[in-house]
Amino acid sequence: MSSPVKVALALVVKGGRLLITQRPAGTHLGGMWEFPGGKLRDGELPERCAEREVLEETGVRCRAESCRPAFGFRYPEREVWLIPVNCAWLEGEPELLEVADARWVTAEELSNFEFPEANGELIRELSKGF
Repeated sequence: MSSPVKVALALVVKGGRLLITQRPAGTHLGGMWEFPGGKLRDGELPERCAEREVLEETGVRCRAESCRPAFGFRYPEREVWLIPVNCAWLEGEPELLEVADARWVTAEELSNFEFPEANGELIRELSKGF
């Protein structure tokens, strides 16, 4: 198997709510909910990747504040190394630029959405508060 794909997950908080997005149909894990984010470019810091990906996917501007501990997950077809990045909302409301849907949700509402298996532990942690 090739080396793990490094992915920044942007945990964007605005007024006590967290931004989640829905993957477009026809993509890997299409229809599932996730945190905006994406693959790190060569030499790119997770914080910059998170800010860039949120803007590209939703048009929302945010500021990365800190990284949570990274963790790995192996799918049958690929291995990922996920780096959650705590971000503060700066401006904008989500536009569906590269996502099927986007919502601001509370910690309690997270369990109402289907996330990829890789996010299971992070979702349990965030459900307690962020």
